[in-house]
Amino acid sequence: MINISGIHEGFVLDHIQAGMSLRIYHDLKLDQLDCTVAIIKNARSSKMGKKDILKVECPIESLDLTILGFIDHNITVNVIKDDTVVSKMELHLPKQVKNVITCKNPRCITSIEQGLDQIFLLTDEKRQIYRCKYCEEKYRSSAR
Repeated sequence: MINISGIHEGFVLDHIQAGMSLRIYHDLKLDQLDCTVAIIKNARSSKMGKKDILKVECPIESLDLTILGFIDHNITVNVIKDDTVVSKMELHLPKQVKNVITCKNPRCITSIEQGLDQIFLLTDEKRQIYRCKYCEEKYRSSAR
């Protein structure tokens, strides 16, 4: 059994689909922060078979966790303060996704303007459909 110490302040992302932790690490831009991160891949799970877990020690306010609802709304977010789980966040589909996915429409302004943010808006919550803010191209998932 591997022992990963607890964290004083931060959060634990649990029930991540096996193999998705590195993608979440980059989508949350954890590589750009100066904080302690433990990535546990392919942990045994009675519910999922295998799962990934991310433990992040940093002030919870320093991250935008809404993107997790877009990635996988089944992820459990445990908020930790003073070495204790103080709350569990419920994930929902965000109304807007910024700079996580890209528009595939070659005529879209985002294909021409390099510095323009890639913004997708939730247009159909029931069917989980996102469209480009600029050209209304529907986002087609390839790996998510």
